[in-house]
Amino acid sequence: MSDSNSPVDAKPHILNILPDFPIIGQQSAIRIQQKIDLLLLAIEALELGASEQFLATAKQLDLQGIIKNRIVLWRLRCTNPWRRSYLRNSLTLEQAKALVIIASYRAKQLIVPIRNLLLAEQQMRDKGLPLDNHFLLSEYLEQFRSHFRSRMNPRRAKVAVYLGWEDELNELALSLLHQLIFFTGTMGMQRFWISLFDGEVA
Repeated sequence: MSDSNSPVDAKPHILNILPDFPIIGQQSAIRIQQKIDLLLLAIEALELGASEQFLATAKQLDLQGIIKNRIVLWRLRCTNPWRRSYLRNSLTLEQAKALVIIASYRAKQLIVPIRNLLLAEQQMRDKGLPLDNHFLLSEYLEQFRSHFRSRMNPRRAKVAVYLGWEDELNELALSLLHQLIFFTGTMGMQRFWISLFDGEVA
């Protein structure tokens, strides 16, 4: 019989919302870690003080045992190999779940600005105008580019492509917005989680 104070029994109940898919293989782990970090980066470009909001959400959802403070959050995000400060660690299943849950909750809180930005994108494209012509869209794209440039390693081939072509980086920023809006709907958190394992889960 397990002790009532064991780590297993202490696992936050909210983690049970997401199924326990195994993270199999280094390439799978890297892809999952990269996608989670980029979506968090998009949220940071949307929301001033996003890091503090991530930590506040972790506390609100009883996830502070996994994400204790800013340093722990930073270390978890540095499992993305595109990062300048890549730590060559892998997320545990619980850590990955916690980050997905936090990202989903923050995205739901930001659903109005996300929708407004996607509407602005469509309007600019319909008119054949540069995306930066729209003030709010320009602000989001500029913030995302700034975060990406300061945190990602330019020696990584794909990062170098994004840094060399601003339009490519803008498209990445917008594609992440489209994913975030998808994850705010019914069962959005679960869809977010399952999307990380596409092609690997029967």
